[in-house]
Amino acid sequence: MVGFFSCFRRGSSGASNPQAFHFSPPFNDPFALPHISDRLIMPAIESNYRTKSGGNSIEGSASPKVDANDMRRIYVHDDDRVLVKIVHFGHPSSVGIEYDENGNWQFRPLWARRAGPRAWIYFNPEQVKAAIVTCGGLCPGLNDVIRQVVFTLETYGVNHILGIQYGFKGFVDKNYPPIKLSRKLVKTINMEGGSFLGVSRGCPPLKDIVDRLEEWNINMFYVIGGNGSHAGATAIYEQCEKRKMKMVVVGIPKTIDNDIEILDKTFGFDTAVEEAQRAINAAYTEVTFTMGGKHGVLEYMKQKIELNGICVVVVAEGAGQDLLEGVGGLDASGNPILGDFGKWFTGKVKEFFATQKIPIDAKYIDPTYMIRARVCNSGDHIFCSILGQNAVHGAFAGYTNITIGVVNTHYCFLPIPIVIKKPRMVDPNSVMYHRCVTSTGQPDFNAPLRVPQLATSPAGKQGSLQPHPPPSRGSIPRGRL
Repeated sequence: MVGFFSCFRRGSSGASNPQAFHFSPPFNDPFALPHISDRLIMPAIESNYRTKSGGNSIEGSASPKVDANDMRRIYVHDDDRVLVKIVHFGHPSSVGIEYDENGNWQFRPLWARRAGPRAWIYFNPEQVKAAIVTCGGLCPGLNDVIRQVVFTLETYGVNHILGIQYGFKGFVDKNYPPIKLSRKLVKTINMEGGSFLGVSRGCPPLKDIVDRLEEWNINMFYVIGGNGSHAGATAIYEQCEKRKMKMVVVGIPKTIDNDIEILDKTFGFDTAVEEAQRAINAAYTEVTFTMGGKHGVLEYMKQKIELNGICVVVVAEGAGQDLLEGVGGLDASGNPILGDFGKWFTGKVKEFFATQKIPIDAKYIDPTYMIRARVCNSGDHIFCSILGQNAVHGAFAGYTNITIGVVNTHYCFLPIPIVIKKPRMVDPNSVMYHRCVTSTGQPDFNAPLRVPQLATSPAGKQGSLQPHPPPSRGSIPRGRL
């Protein structure tokens, strides 16, 4: 069973009233969001966000027509949804097709809740005490998000906002007490790189974190971080649920790797790519690759140097881990510990060209903190601002254990567990990867891929998945050739 929209017309017969739509969620909707009113008696109250923006209040409005226009301009209806997957694949051999856990590939509409301010909220702004924390590694745009969360909270009328220093560690380290945040304090931090609050990896005992949140009477908690930090946010949410605390937990996804499932992109990614270009200058090889052999990357580098006198190689942070020894395990945030493939690769390049008796000058540049600690570009400035604002809107709407992201160009509220279920991987058979290869002009350094095997073919028989037949176009009218 899937979700659908039902539509009905309000008012008397023949009246030209607008149609209203009601969303009926599917059974076991994977994008359903927890709401604070699911477990606590919390009546909705009229939002003052519109009033702060210059409009009239809903009750006692001097002009209902102006009020309706105001609502249309500012508020998002809670039944608004965004289609998560928009491509209807015609054949299981089509590039980019995705299979569910049961091996099905047929189109199934799934809907995410559209983000934005609501006309009705579940917290009195005067009683809100909010806390913001930045976790994990540095990323361009962190200060922009902090700034906009503070700005939007104050726009609602919140006066108590705490900044937790140095990640989750700030809850237990007495050397780093919380900072009282305000518009005046954070108004220029977007002009600086890094994090105004500081970052750290790892998570102290959950009990200690939740104890502090309860002690400080926090009822809105904003976690800015990657997969590990979002997993921590979910664990904190679950502990707060057990204590029946009147608190919502909202995440804002951060990673320069752009590897979070479902989301179009994450903040800081565009800036990271832009800054990486300064270090790269020109990239001729951009792959996860086979090193040796006739078709290996070293032989390809030799050809390029003999032809052009120069060769620039770009490697992903997690490339070649199967070639390294003595690495493995997880860091304090629960992320895999990666070996330094760049240094290892540089050594192999020097060894190879020494055996070929070709003199080279091999340089290894690790631009990690050139990228992570810089101020974000104008595009990410805007992106971070919208994410920060929508995080506050989601909290006031009463949603909890959610994160904010762009899905098919629309900002959405999404359940944290489904977003961090697995990381987004680069598929070497995807359209995106083939665009990259077409652009760089590089060969395929991997062994030829075998035709994938299916449990059952489209015809219902065991065997290889064959390409789809040519489309049936029918007869071409005379004179159209």
